Formats: sequence, structure tokens, C-alpha cells
Amino acid sequence: MATQLNLSEPSDSDQSSASDQSVSSRSSSRVAEKKKGKSEAEEPFVLSIKYFSKVEAGTPVHGNDEVERHLVLVEKVAYSKGLPPEAISVMLEFAMSLRMGTVLCARVLRCLIPATVVPQEAVVRAVVWLGVGKIPMSTQVLFIKWVLTMFDMIDGKDQLRAIYGFIFSFVTEENLCPFICHLLYLLTRKESVRVFRVRKLLELQSKLGRQPFLMHLLSLYKVLCPELVTLSIPSRMRVCSWVRNHNSTWKSTLIGVQKRNGSQAASSIGLAFTIKDKASSRKRKHTHLQLPALSSVVNKQPQSEPSSSRKLVPLVQLHSFAQLLENMHHIELPAQMGSLLGSSLALQYLDFVQDESALLRLNFWLGYALYEEFLFCGDGGGFQNSDEALQFLNKLLSTENFLQGGFTSSEAFLYKFLTVWDGSLLRPQILALLSNIPVVPSSQIGRLLFEPLMQLFFTSSVFFKCGLVECLNSMLLKWLTWHSVYALEDDLDISLKSYTSINMTLSGFKDSVMDLVHFVGQLASVGLQLEGCHSLLLSFTLDFYETVCDMFLKYGLPLVVMPPPGVFYPTLFATDPISVDRLAYIMYRYKVNLASAKSQEKLTEAFHISSQTFHEFNHYVVVMVNSLWNSRMFKPDMDLKLSEELLLKSSVPQHWTSFDLIHHPAFMSYAIDFHQKCWPERKDMDLSSIKDSKPWIWYLEYLFTQGYDGFKLFFQSNISQKSPADDEQDESLS
Repeated sequence: MATQLNLSEPSDSDQSSASDQSVSSRSSSRVAEKKKGKSEAEEPFVLSIKYFSKVEAGTPVHGNDEVERHLVLVEKVAYSKGLPPEAISVMLEFAMSLRMGTVLCARVLRCLIPATVVPQEAVVRAVVWLGVGKIPMSTQVLFIKWVLTMFDMIDGKDQLRAIYGFIFSFVTEENLCPFICHLLYLLTRKESVRVFRVRKLLELQSKLGRQPFLMHLLSLYKVLCPELVTLSIPSRMRVCSWVRNHNSTWKSTLIGVQKRNGSQAASSIGLAFTIKDKASSRKRKHTHLQLPALSSVVNKQPQSEPSSSRKLVPLVQLHSFAQLLENMHHIELPAQMGSLLGSSLALQYLDFVQDESALLRLNFWLGYALYEEFLFCGDGGGFQNSDEALQFLNKLLSTENFLQGGFTSSEAFLYKFLTVWDGSLLRPQILALLSNIPVVPSSQIGRLLFEPLMQLFFTSSVFFKCGLVECLNSMLLKWLTWHSVYALEDDLDISLKSYTSINMTLSGFKDSVMDLVHFVGQLASVGLQLEGCHSLLLSFTLDFYETVCDMFLKYGLPLVVMPPPGVFYPTLFATDPISVDRLAYIMYRYKVNLASAKSQEKLTEAFHISSQTFHEFNHYVVVMVNSLWNSRMFKPDMDLKLSEELLLKSSVPQHWTSFDLIHHPAFMSYAIDFHQKCWPERKDMDLSSIKDSKPWIWYLEYLFTQGYDGFKLFFQSNISQKSPADDEQDESLS
């Protein structure tokens, strides 16, 4: 039938209306064409998802071109844009229900890359499928690895915690046990800890040994319910030996998808690295370490004001310190513990409440981050130009400084990292983290710290040597400060407790401090020889010994350790006067500390300073006075012995005066300046005449006015005059 056309002549208004309609119709047609093109592009993917949602059980796989075509399309979308939540649910159900057997399960699980979030209901249903008993063990392990990798993208955890007991039942499977323990660690709350679960873990431990995954889950149980776990948990467990990234391909693909989508969801996984477009090099060129955002456990939007009627108040709802104080004992910790590092209120909460479970969870997250991004990455040093890594470590440092203590996870990470560190990668941050390490037992300090640091010290530049000595000085200061705070005066026993819990006796603490001081002395002695007594390295070394010389009076530690000859003599013969003056001040402080220790030793038998220490001090004082004051250098009783033949060959007149305060290379300019100012009419007079007349005292006063207070204190405490009325100087040792 032919279409009837309207042949009547239109009016002006009709023409205008028709014109507008034609324009709008053309515009709408273009929009419709775009939508149609887009829908046609997306329709195959939708059809593929529908296919997997409706495929019947028993459908053959081999020779089935249709399932292969649909699966390839799903994989293409997953690896390029990620799968929406509905597609994740369908594909996960298809894989775990084994509707087409076990052939496609692993392939489907590997392409489950979410574009936004993972539906919790889908994960719960998949976990339930584990109980059917038909899924191969390798597929079960792969599924749990997927859950662990995507854990922070699951849109809620309440339903998973509701089936905690069902998940726990799989710990008896030896192949699944490490990964199930990891998942349980993330899901555990106080109400999850039960006696029968503790017994089961202890039974597994007796069967499998002290495995890290069992010990860490038991440690969390003990923190939450110490009355149920009587097992002694080591305080220095290897925090991250069982938290490797279970599939780096999932992780890298996920971050690539999030980056292409321009989404911020990548930050929610906390431990993410981005991969730039690959060039000729196969190494990772850039990393992406971001602190996760502070959010509630169930990922709900925070209310405008915290409700006082609620039993728990999420940290994300608190915006002031006053609100934190009001709700201090009703705080709900966030879903991702790494977000605490980016919140000042959260750090205030950690510092005030000392919640061990929160610290344990934070240590777990932090250890995972450090190990994954700095040790387990395969790039061999891809962080050299990473601003994210720099910001991450700076945030960690500010957190440790705020809490006035390090974390066990960062401590364990450093012990591992030092063995592969080149000494230049993120040097300031690594050394600052190293200085926060709490007291290491004497039996372990050599293996964990001294051996790797010694190799780095002798193979690096002078600037690294200075940085390391400064780091060890800061470490010693913190150790001594902890001792002065936690020392018990009654039995001279100490308990050092930071965010790494350590208990040791005073004797053990003294051994660790003594080992550290001797180690720095060895490094400095050899380092000064290697670097030609570099003034900068010498300055940092003297900073360290200014701390050491006052350990007794400032920090109450009954220990005095003298510097080795390799530090003392290069300083005494240094060419800059400041170093020699600092040595005089250090020796003065040593005398004050030893005198006080001697008087204290008479009051209590438990206190004792070795006679060898007094002998070393007296010997150094004699050398300094003979050299700087009495002009008796190179005498037989000194450590520096030169043969008479060699001294004669040097052609130095009166060589025994070469290092007194007049002829010392560091003070020759002061002696000349003093001589010219005092006797301008006798500039040709021998400088040694200053020593033979009253101007010797004037010369000393002149040096003191130049700011050399170290000499003033040293000479006043060690030099006395036999005849004060005599103009000539006849001084001797006091």
C-alpha cells in the first residue's frame, strides 16, 4: 500500500514550525546515531555477560566456538576498561559453580578486574561454593588469592565477617591455610576470637611448626583476647614474610585500568603502583604509593555530625580534637588501616589510647606496603625518581616522629632492605627510618645492622659516611632517651617499650650501647684514614662522641666508653682549631662524668666503671697536656713513637714543640696575630718567647676570647700552678 502524502499548502506558521522540527530532528538524529553506535559497540559485551549468566550446566567446552568468542570479548573489556560490578557477579558465579567444568575456572578468575568495586554478595556466594568440594585445590587457592588482592575494593565486609566461622573451617587444608590465615587476619574482630579456634590454630602449629601465617593470626588473637591465648608470641617476628603480593599481574592490570578510567578508586587499594607506557626498557619506570582515604568499615557516606546515640563512631566523622575526646572510647577504626597515617586525629587516637589491635593492624598494612613496593618489586630500583615513594616515606617518618617510636614492620623491612640497598636510593629517608630503630639485642645487632652498614660505609662517598654517622648518633640519642625515661631506679632494670615492645635488663642494654659505640669508633677510625681526615666527617664523628661522653650524667646510664686512638689522634692533630677545641671539651665532659661515676661507685656496689676506662682517660689527658701545654711531643710514653733518626731527618727545629698551642698548625695563625698585636715593634721576635714570659697567660686569654671555651674548661680542670705569684709558668698536671 502506497504511503499517503499531505499535499495541502502549509501556512507561514506551519512552515516555521516545520523548519524548527527539521532542525531538532536532525540534531536528535545525530544524538541517536551516537547512542546507537555506542550501544552497538557495547551490545556484544552485554550479550556475552548474558550468555555466561544463562549458560546451562553440562555445556561442553571443547569445540564450542561460541563460549570462546564470548570469553575473549569479556577478557578484552576486563583488561582494557575493567568489569562493572554486575559482570563481576556473573563471571564469578559462572567460574565457581563449575557449570562448564573446571577448564575455564582459572582463566575466568584471572580476568576478574573490577572497574569500580567488587560486590560483597558475589564474594560471599563464591566462598560458599568452596564448600561444595568439586572445585580443584589449585582453583580454590587462586580464588582466595584474588579475594586478598581485591580485598580493599570489596564494597563491604559485614557479610564476610558474618561467615567468619565458615571461612575458618578451611584452615585445615594445608594448601589453603596460608591464604585463609591472611584473609582471617583481615576480617578478625574481638568477637571472632573463640577458644575452639585458638585450639585449632595451636593444633595446626604443632603439626606444621611455627609458621608465620599461624603466628601472626595467633598474635592478633592474643592482642584482642589475651586471656584465651597463653602462647608466647615473639616480639620480633618477621612481619611480612607471608604477605607477598599474591598475583602482581592482577595488581598491575588493576592499576592500569583505574588510570585509564581516570578513577580515584586505585587509591583505595592502598598499595598501588602505576606503570607508565613501556619504552625500550622492561623495568618499571614509575611507582604509585598513596595513602588510602580515611573511610568507614562499611564504606558508607559519613553523616554530617557524629551521632552520640551510636555505639561506635567512625573516625571519618570526627573533624576536631574536641570531638575526638568526646568519642575517645567509641571509635570505629577505618577499613584500611593505612589511612591512619594521613590523619592527625587518628594519630592522636593511636598515641593516647595505645590500642594494640590497631597498632598490630597498622603494622600489618605498613609491612605489606614496604615489602611489596620496595623489596618484592622486580625492577631493581625503580624508585629513584618516584615522588610518590618519597612522599610515602616522609609521611611514615612524620608519623614515627609524632608517635616517638618506630614500627616493627618498618624495622623488619629495614633489616631486609639494607642487604640490597645501594646507599643512594632515598638516602635521607632510609637513614632517618634507620635512626628510629629501637634497641637491638647485642646478640643480633651485628648480623642485622653492623654487617650491611659496614659494607655500605666503606664503598660509599664521604657524604654517605657523614650521613651514616649522623644517623647512628641519632639512634644512640633515642636509645639513651628511652633508657632515661623507662629506667627503674630500684633494681636497675629497664623495660624499653615503644611501638616495638622490647624487654631487656640493664646489662643487656649496656651491651647493645657499647657495641654501637665501638662500631661507630671502628667506622670513624678507618673512615678518617680513607678520607684524609676529612673535616666534615670529623665534625660528625665529634658530634657522636659529644653524646657518648655524657651518657652517665645526662641519661643516667652507668657506662663510659672512650674514643679509640683512630679518632683521638686525628682530632688532636687536625688542621682546624674548632675540632681540637671540641676534643678538649669532650675530654672535659669525660672527666666530669668519670668523677661523678667514681663518687657514685663508692655508694653502691652494683655500680662499677672499669679501671681500664680510667687508664685510657688519664693517658689521653697526659698526651693532650704534653702536646698542647708542656711542649713534650713524641716522648717515649706516648702512643706516637718516632725514631730519633727520623726526627733528625725532618730538619724541624725543636720538634717537641711542634704541636703546642703556639706552633700547632690549627693555632699558628692565632699566635702570629697575637704576636703582631702585642709587640708591633718587635715583629721579628721568635714566637717561642711567648711561652717563656708572662704573655703566655695573655695568649691563652686571647684564645678564650675567640670562643674556644673547650680549651678553657679543659685547662682549668687539668692544669694548676705550683707558684701563682711567679711570673714564669711552672705548670704541671693537677
